[in-house]
Amino acid sequence: MSDFEKRVKDELHKRTAEESHGLQDEIWNELEQELFNEDRGDVQKLKKKGRIISVIGLIAAGLLIAFSLQTDTGSAFIQSVKDMFVPEKEITQGIEGQDEETEVHLKEGIDSKYIIYIDETRYKMVKGENSDVITTIDPLPEDFPEVKMEITQLSDEKPEDLVEKIEAELKVDFPELREIEHVTEPVEGYLLHGINGSEWDSNVVHLYVISNGNEGSYVIREDYFLEAAEGHGARFHYMLESFEIVEEN
Repeated sequence: MSDFEKRVKDELHKRTAEESHGLQDEIWNELEQELFNEDRGDVQKLKKKGRIISVIGLIAAGLLIAFSLQTDTGSAFIQSVKDMFVPEKEITQGIEGQDEETEVHLKEGIDSKYIIYIDETRYKMVKGENSDVITTIDPLPEDFPEVKMEITQLSDEKPEDLVEKIEAELKVDFPELREIEHVTEPVEGYLLHGINGSEWDSNVVHLYVISNGNEGSYVIREDYFLEAAEGHGARFHYMLESFEIVEEN
């Protein structure tokens, strides 16, 4: 079950527990057959570009067909799922010691297998064949190091196997690379962090290796420079708080 499906299941249990008086397990079992049985053709809709819209429709249909909830619980559940994927929303970011209200927009990445919210006034997503790059809209001056966040999926390598190989590669350019750290935020997985100097323009790498929900990994690499740690570095952190895998492979 993907992270998204788990969130839907948890939300359904919460909503139905309020009014179903012990029937929530029966309700979930019926809806699970409608939504998450991989043998059903309906679930293949989740693998198309319009998957987010399709899953909301499937949940709504499942609620009506499987157990005909005619209460506010059904409406509240559907709304909570929609809220996971609103096209745009405002968030509060702590940037350089100041709270900043920012409008962010929903983006789908790498064959629509994950979603992330980005600030489109400052950043753009450039989609590639095997990875997506989030970088500044306006080019930086020529003497500035590159600023970007690249998200790559490796479907056949588990995080625990991949992270040590990446560590060895990074140590070539970042000899003072920190030891591998396990983190739970902004994403859950392994963190590698390194700086190649102490000047304002010293390169910084901040890299996460996380599970893709199956037998593979996502590698999320942030590149910026030391002076930008509280600016671009903080903004990348807030973006990753919204990162959600919406399909297992």
